[in-house]
Amino acid sequence: MAPTSLSSMTGFAAAQGAAPGWSWTVDIRSVNGRGLDLRFRMPEWIEGLEPEFRKALQGRLHRGTVNVSVRVQRDESVAGLALNPKALDHALSFLAEIESAARARGLSVRKISAADIATIRGVLDQTDTATQDIAALRSSVLETASTCVDAFLADRNSEGAAIATVIGSQIDRIESLVAEARAAAGDRDAAARQGMERAVSRLLDVTEVPDEARLIQELALIAVKNDVTEEIDRLGAHIGAARDLLTQDGAVGRKFDFLMQEFNREANTLCSKSQSTALTAVGLDLKALIDQMREQVQNIE
Repeated sequence: MAPTSLSSMTGFAAAQGAAPGWSWTVDIRSVNGRGLDLRFRMPEWIEGLEPEFRKALQGRLHRGTVNVSVRVQRDESVAGLALNPKALDHALSFLAEIESAARARGLSVRKISAADIATIRGVLDQTDTATQDIAALRSSVLETASTCVDAFLADRNSEGAAIATVIGSQIDRIESLVAEARAAAGDRDAAARQGMERAVSRLLDVTEVPDEARLIQELALIAVKNDVTEEIDRLGAHIGAARDLLTQDGAVGRKFDFLMQEFNREANTLCSKSQSTALTAVGLDLKALIDQMREQVQNIE
């Protein structure tokens, strides 16, 4: 069998980054989904983050519910102070009015220092040199995001390879059970043929013999209803199709899911037509194994 390239719909990756005045974390996680559902939680004040993330993921994913989280924090230890000229003008005007009013009433006002003025709310603003270049911050966050996306896809591929190994073993087991079903069906056919011959012999011994053409028709219908050759042959064809899907590139999860429905349909029919304890036992084992395999298939992208 050629190497598989299956990808799982479940995966996780996280990455961290930092720049002067800032630190950030990026994490991406996904679970099973019918289609591709991208969900984002990131700072809106950094323009362009979500479109870039969406573009990077949509081009490389096909199915799954994907949650992307970006957290950006400012390092307050590097924050500085900046003078607000407009607030300073207002503060000086107010102080001058207060001093003038106090003197008009004969009140003395102590001398106000520059330090006193600086403590007036709004005169000094806390600032950060990093805030002056959001574009550079955005670029750095996206660089970390790219690393996280690569790790996330690698995790999904690794999980997909593990799933493929399990499914490959299950296909081998199904093939073995189909061979057992074919052998059990052969034994059952021989016994059924002998039983039918005895029944016909007894029927021909009665006084009123049924119409020969009708008798042949009824026997043919019984034979068709009891024949499981087609079901066994179709199961064999499905085994080949499943092995082929394991080697295909791209998203094959939906195809695999449809194929499992066909597997299950043939196994059900096999059980309903078995009329043999041995064949029924094999059919039930097939149904259980097909159900286990379908659980694995549900995780494939």
